[in-house]
Amino acid sequence: MENDVYILGIESSCDDTSAAVLRNEMLLSNVTASQAVHEAYGGVVPELASRAHQQNILPVVSEAIKRAGITKEQLSAVAFTRGPGLMGSLLVGVNFAKGLARSLGIPMIDVNHLQGHVMAHFIRTPEDPAKGGEGVAPVKSANSSSPSALTGGAPPYPFLCLLVSGGNSQIILVRAYNKMEVLGQTIDDAAGEAIDKCSKVMGLGYPGGPIIDRLARQGNPKAYQFAEPHIPGLDYSFSGLKTSFLYSLQKWIQEDPDFISHHQEDLAASLEWTIVDILMKKLRLAVKQTGIKHVAVAGGVSANNGLRNAFHDYARRYGWTIYIPKFSYTTDNAAMIGVVGYYKYLDKEFCPIDAPAFSKVTIS
Repeated sequence: MENDVYILGIESSCDDTSAAVLRNEMLLSNVTASQAVHEAYGGVVPELASRAHQQNILPVVSEAIKRAGITKEQLSAVAFTRGPGLMGSLLVGVNFAKGLARSLGIPMIDVNHLQGHVMAHFIRTPEDPAKGGEGVAPVKSANSSSPSALTGGAPPYPFLCLLVSGGNSQIILVRAYNKMEVLGQTIDDAAGEAIDKCSKVMGLGYPGGPIIDRLARQGNPKAYQFAEPHIPGLDYSFSGLKTSFLYSLQKWIQEDPDFISHHQEDLAASLEWTIVDILMKKLRLAVKQTGIKHVAVAGGVSANNGLRNAFHDYARRYGWTIYIPKFSYTTDNAAMIGVVGYYKYLDKEFCPIDAPAFSKVTIS
């Protein structure tokens, strides 16, 4: 249509190079190139990440435009992740966006990476234009008086969002796409970081999240107990849990050198259960304090099956309406950057060509 807005989204905050094209709120393409080079090092190596972005960004952007069925001349604006993230990785995306926007004579739109994760629930596709994520709506279940029915849809404002990833653990009050307030956040390590580090201690490889998730499905979540922090308010802490896990593991290995291989499923299940329990207790407190029962989850850790199951359980027990993103929108992707870019385009919130990247920035 003549008045359609075409947004190119670019995401390069860590080790995934991603580009997406949206027509208004509708996702036309979402292309991501991941980097396997970091697996050998047990974590993301910033210099290697930035080099890989330089190799990937042109073919990824070209493929996204091709799959969208448009030409680059049809683009209305370029939206890009400005921060937070790894500075070297961010600079590749930022500088590419600047060059492309200037060559086409179109505006640039900077997007907060964390804001993008929250707004992933509002991504729409031609196959299912009404849905942004998976939701549990207030319909009576057969064996409970609490809500428990799977539906689709983006959350209505205001809603609470638990943002959990390798670098962030936050409870956010979302009043609009550009009005977000952090009610609580980690004071040290993030939940995803704790999972990755405990996985590394067990010698399970990187990234630890999917490995722990897979093993936990086969284990007993109550097999072992680890220390849970007592932090006032809605803030989180996971450093004490990591220490408790490490010291317990060292003790058990002294008694049985093959302890990890004999009990890795139970260890993974118990670790996952403890982290999910910490996350959900604070989230429930936020619901009680605000009175808001529309609750979403976002970020890479939202792909974890234990956390997703806990959301469904809390929805049944406490009458929440929950919103869980599709798996493809949980990790870093350009579709979430593009949808924020579209809303900012409507408000004419453009950024200057000399806007620098930021490695650390809050969501509000």
